[in-house]
Amino acid sequence: MAKIENRTAKIARKTKETDITVELNLDGTGQYDIQTGIGFFDHMLDQLSRHSLIDMKIRAKGDLHIDAHHTVEDTGIAIGQALSKALGNRAGINRYASIDLAMDETLTRAALDVSGRPYLIWQAEFSRPKVGDFDTELFREFFQAFAQNAGITLHVTNHYGENNHHIAETCFKAVARALRVAIEIDPRQIGVIPSTKGSLQG
Repeated sequence: MAKIENRTAKIARKTKETDITVELNLDGTGQYDIQTGIGFFDHMLDQLSRHSLIDMKIRAKGDLHIDAHHTVEDTGIAIGQALSKALGNRAGINRYASIDLAMDETLTRAALDVSGRPYLIWQAEFSRPKVGDFDTELFREFFQAFAQNAGITLHVTNHYGENNHHIAETCFKAVARALRVAIEIDPRQIGVIPSTKGSLQG
């Protein structure tokens, strides 16, 4: 039987706008230690870690005196890069997953393919420009950066909902729960690339 490699990664990303480090353990228990300087964003990333069972340690410093855009986008880039690195050649994973996730009045669907080919379909609208102090347009920016750098085809659709906090939270929780299944090792396919091409590198 093929050996399952240690699926961990650390990424450090530093620009004139942000300084970010991300550490991931794909086979963790959903432990998180996240500090980005943006309270609501931290709360969403906590959900991403907890419900995907990916251990995450994230430190992000950015030009928040301007706004949160660079910090949110670059954190998505770094998490995506770390995930791709930890997955390696993606051998043995389930690859596909989807879920409809409910939270009170809100229902959101996430479907993904850990394919090596990045693509985002984002169908979630918010009735207000902010949740607390967080710009709602940045949710799409985060998932775009994440999917692009993780090499994931990701579709997120909010079917309905009224509370903007609930809509945002279901997006993160749904992606997390689908990701949890997609990156798990299939015991019947250990060491096997789940593609007729024999590669999931794009």
